[in-house]
Amino acid sequence: MLVAADKFKGSLTAVEVAERVTAGLRRVVPGVSVEALPVADGGDGTVAAAVAAGFERREVRVAGPLGGEVTAAYALRGDTAVVEMAEASGLQRLPEGVFAPLTASTYGSGELLRAALDAGAATIVFGVGGSATTDGGAGMLSALGARFLKADGEPVAPGGAGLAELATADLSGLDPRLASVEFVLASDVDNPLTGPKGAPAVYGPQKGASPEDVERLDAALAHFAKVLEGELGEKAAEYAASPGAGAAGGIGYGALLVGARFRPGIEVMLEVLGFAPALERADLVITGEGSLDQQTLHGKAPAGVATAARAAGKEVVAVCGRLALPPETLGKAGIRRAYALTDIEPDVEKCIADAGPILERTAERIARDFLS
Repeated sequence: MLVAADKFKGSLTAVEVAERVTAGLRRVVPGVSVEALPVADGGDGTVAAAVAAGFERREVRVAGPLGGEVTAAYALRGDTAVVEMAEASGLQRLPEGVFAPLTASTYGSGELLRAALDAGAATIVFGVGGSATTDGGAGMLSALGARFLKADGEPVAPGGAGLAELATADLSGLDPRLASVEFVLASDVDNPLTGPKGAPAVYGPQKGASPEDVERLDAALAHFAKVLEGELGEKAAEYAASPGAGAAGGIGYGALLVGARFRPGIEVMLEVLGFAPALERADLVITGEGSLDQQTLHGKAPAGVATAARAAGKEVVAVCGRLALPPETLGKAGIRRAYALTDIEPDVEKCIADAGPILERTAERIARDFLS
């Protein structure tokens, strides 16, 4: 039995999901062998999943999205580092109810990457998602040695809006170690940098951007890419249109500029976490996340787990807080059956507040259905 589930956002971490499912299964079948492998798709919770899989947690003081210092973590095992941009530049780093769509910066994410390089990382898996930022990765690149200047020679202001004043981009001071590492951009988002499907239009509103802010940010990022085209040539424009450039407010674009290779986040994380050997040992796989819905099917952790398990001929069931997919859609995704907490407690607020005990009861149902 393998429990490979993501977090239930707002209620349970991926580690807690695995613990609660295990407890419920063993209440019905005390001797059942359960292996826990918490998973993540590159967004918030990615470092925690890596640490649960045996990576060492490393902490460093970096700039938060508004500039104040925060303690952020990355994960290291051997010469492989897992860096999560949300640790430094995520919405979780903003005060309750505060948004800063025009001024939030990814500078701290660049500092996290630099810390991983300092620790000797030869491979960096850069998980992006849950960002508070829409600066095209300009802050991250600045922390790694780039300079973005206004016409008067002064640095542009932090955040996406400041890029409207960009006159000169100087990348000559970028950390030379970037050229020699394997840099993987891990994301479940394949949007381009700008346009109707770009970072500001699609994700800006989630970060507090008004329609006017979205227009302003889109124009600023387009200008950013244009200035970089003058510095780097056509590849700057090619990267802006590439899948993943719009990930996490355009930090994907900044990563692509310095040699990152875009890959689906869950695919990368399953490799890093050692999913394949754990899958071989399992006869049933339990995956899940807070809400199983249409988004799940587009690169989220449960879909990635189910795809890999089905390819290996293993049966998969899912747990979730809320289920918004019909059985036939689940079946096509490789999930035989899904168990929602709302089946036991229809009140969503109570479900969130008491997610742990309700998930244990849900796991008891799985044990009776599949193990008894």
